[in-house]
Amino acid sequence: MFYWLLKRVLVGPLLWLFFRPEVEGLEHVPAEGAAILASNHLSFSDSFFLPLVVPRRTTFMAKAEYFDTPGLKGRLTAWFFRGVGATPVDRSGGRASEAALRTGLRVLEAGELFGIYPEGTRSPDGRLYRGRTGVARLALEARVPVIPVAMIDTEKVQPPGQVLPKPGRVGIRIGEPLDFSRYYGLESDRFVLRSVTDEIMYALMRLSDQEYVDIYASSVKGRAAAAAAAAQRAA
Repeated sequence: MFYWLLKRVLVGPLLWLFFRPEVEGLEHVPAEGAAILASNHLSFSDSFFLPLVVPRRTTFMAKAEYFDTPGLKGRLTAWFFRGVGATPVDRSGGRASEAALRTGLRVLEAGELFGIYPEGTRSPDGRLYRGRTGVARLALEARVPVIPVAMIDTEKVQPPGQVLPKPGRVGIRIGEPLDFSRYYGLESDRFVLRSVTDEIMYALMRLSDQEYVDIYASSVKGRAAAAAAAAQRAA
């Protein structure tokens, strides 16, 4: 109930009023049945705009920090994400990542839509980065189609570090579903997982018109943080 209350009464009308999302390809989202919505990730607000325009409920992964950050802002953020049915994902890898995938599988096995950002984190500079293979595992294990989604200009209305978005026009382009049935039963093959993931990222690149960078966004962010720390020590 809280999900639909936010979407239709509390938050949704304001988003439509101030950001006027331009949506293309909504017909590619099935009216029923499980599917993965795989999106590029430019802004914190991506998790608001995509569920806003998709008629069906969409469960998204959200980083665990959104659920356990202290302070008033942290409590409000956790309250919002729990209310919209987001599932926390621990990005430390290993068993934590496996648990997140299991959660995604449960959502898909229930016949629902599951949203994921294959890059694993927001783009640091507006370019599209290498995808993590978790999206491929989900698609092959659940045996569901992957629908590529391109968020357009969301980083302009809410750049990284900006608490509240500023009014502006955003776009959402939804591509045709990708069928990976030819790979069913091969979800343990890392070469297949990489091939499937790369095909998804290629579809996102074509939809979004972003420049593609064949390294992980988290690696770029890690190097930038290390460089900033080194510069601070030197100063």
